[in-house]
Amino acid sequence: MPFHKTFGIDLGTSMVKIYSCQNDTILKEKNMIAVRNESQILASGDDAFEIFEKNPSNVSVITPMAFGKIADVTYTELVLHSLLEKAGAGSVFGNTLYLAVPADLSEIEKRAYYTIGNSKRKSKIYMIKKPIADAVALGIPINNTKGTMIVNIGAQSTEISVLEKGRVVISKIIAIGGKQLNESIINLVRRNCNVNIGNKTARRLKFELAWLKTDPEKSGTITGVDCITGLPQESTVSSCMIHDAILDPLIVICREIRFLLERIPPQIYTGIADEGIFLTGGSTRLPDLAWFISQQTTMRIRLSTFYDLCTIYGIKEIIRNKTLWKWVK
Repeated sequence: MPFHKTFGIDLGTSMVKIYSCQNDTILKEKNMIAVRNESQILASGDDAFEIFEKNPSNVSVITPMAFGKIADVTYTELVLHSLLEKAGAGSVFGNTLYLAVPADLSEIEKRAYYTIGNSKRKSKIYMIKKPIADAVALGIPINNTKGTMIVNIGAQSTEISVLEKGRVVISKIIAIGGKQLNESIINLVRRNCNVNIGNKTARRLKFELAWLKTDPEKSGTITGVDCITGLPQESTVSSCMIHDAILDPLIVICREIRFLLERIPPQIYTGIADEGIFLTGGSTRLPDLAWFISQQTTMRIRLSTFYDLCTIYGIKEIIRNKTLWKWVK
């Protein structure tokens, strides 16, 4: 067993991604924990997700991150160390952890990340700003860029960042992501069909029926709970209904992108206009999302095929390339 092991970690609201330097592998599991009677830990990661929306009243399935940041230090720590063990962590001398963090963290929030990574006071903790990790994965020449915008649309938040000459000029997190799109679908189905559906069903509808460019005129059958009788009820949902549900949250994201573009210096704006806006994150799998944002912002959109793995691939590259260590704090 090596005396010291190195891991890169991207703590997303929905998923935790862990890169093992020794094994050159990436572990990806749900950022969830199942707790019975507020004290007994039943499961974490994908095992907790299996319980989600099936749990009895005395079992809570909790997502310990909210809007891209730590909401519950204790539960986040439990999830992280459980998944680190699955990834091969086990050195008695501790580990070296590279944590991806939002660019606009306060000192108190930084302390929370340090706490969850170093509870046993044996590990070495380093932090990398998420926009920097994304830029490395996207192949952006960080030192030489005259202006780059990266939009990372995640599970519960969107981080819009502007980089110039090796630094993050501005970064803003807005509370809209995949979860908010799911909630919009849940609310619209309840209003139009009088049926309550769960988050898993809403997510399936989002990727099967959502459209932003051309209506496929498809429909899907759902099974939920009738709002009046409380009994199981089947209903049909159209692609047009899903489009209406997701449209407003996506327009808000585009409005925030335009807001930042209007307020950055002209020379940085010119660089972004030349390069285009880089789009990444798990929620960018929505059909024609890049086209939609391009129409709303009048900018060229460059969609990353890494999706939610973009940040962890960037961390992997930074760990393995010493010339990039200057962005590690």
